[in-house]
Amino acid sequence: MIPEDSRFEADPEEIVAETPGLPDGWEVGTPDPSDRFDVARLTQLLRAHERHGRGWAGAGVDDVLVEVSEHGMRMRQNVVVRDEAGEIRAWASAHDRAAGRMLFVHIVEHGLPDRVADACSDVLFEWGRGQAKVLGAARGLPTQQIDTGAFAEDERQHRWLAAAGFERVRTWWQMSRPVEPSEADLVPSPDRWERKGVVFRRVRRADGGMPDENDLRELHEVLEGAFVDHFNHFEETFEEFLHRLREDPGHRWDHWWLAELVEDEGRTPVGCLVGAVSESSGGPDGSYVDYLGVLEAARGRGVAKGLLRTIIADAARRGRDRVGLEVDADSSTGADGLYTSMGWKTKYVTESWHLDVPVD
Repeated sequence: MIPEDSRFEADPEEIVAETPGLPDGWEVGTPDPSDRFDVARLTQLLRAHERHGRGWAGAGVDDVLVEVSEHGMRMRQNVVVRDEAGEIRAWASAHDRAAGRMLFVHIVEHGLPDRVADACSDVLFEWGRGQAKVLGAARGLPTQQIDTGAFAEDERQHRWLAAAGFERVRTWWQMSRPVEPSEADLVPSPDRWERKGVVFRRVRRADGGMPDENDLRELHEVLEGAFVDHFNHFEETFEEFLHRLREDPGHRWDHWWLAELVEDEGRTPVGCLVGAVSESSGGPDGSYVDYLGVLEAARGRGVAKGLLRTIIADAARRGRDRVGLEVDADSSTGADGLYTSMGWKTKYVTESWHLDVPVD
């Protein structure tokens, strides 16, 4: 069931009317999130995609449910290609990420004959372009961007993306840093500490245990201000921001921090860090930096470094063994230098590929 406020087309046949390249008996449809076999199959496809692209798999059932569950369908839509026996062989997901930006997941089973794999890929791209037009029209836009990713070593994916008209626009370093137990004392307390006129603290909790809405709004405003000039930034409403972050399987409210500049007239939010849990099935969990933002007027005051030291200390106190993050390899901000100086190293590399779709 698609929520009424979804901007996507629910019926794939309205977008992909014909599938001339698929074998006889193969069909295009939607996955059933209540069917454990469908969810297990999508998880298998996603993990195989990761193993092929970077050498190991990290995704699990929760990552699939973010894309296909009824809750996730408010901002997403999915399509699958099934063989004559009903088994899913290819899967795509479209995410209404922000006005003008549609994220697109494109996964085709490895091991299929090239002709069949190419046909599946063509169906997924046709569906993605169709959903981009539907989404762009619903938002009243002349052009809708499709933003998809690929592992740097995945040549098959690169070939398909280039043939479909996508352009490789950015490279991202996926970095990780080990955490030692002794780093629990890296800051006086991850709950709150102060250095050179800057207070670093967790987002406050209101009555009932939920986070303070004023803190969340200030954090969102800091991020929007910090990233306004960054690559491919699209403004996201406060409600869209919270809905998306809460969908993350690793989401935890006590992994969000604000940095405030203390002045005579009070405190001004100038930086923030949104963290999450990186769960591990075979060892200690890790922490992950989803967002780190510092307003331009406060840069050079050690705000970013203070926030990073805070999440490292927090991870150590929780018994975590690592902190991960993503950095724009082409950014001129010098963020990669800060991360490298603090012990982060690149674990693997991903790419962004874009296609601008005119909206009829």
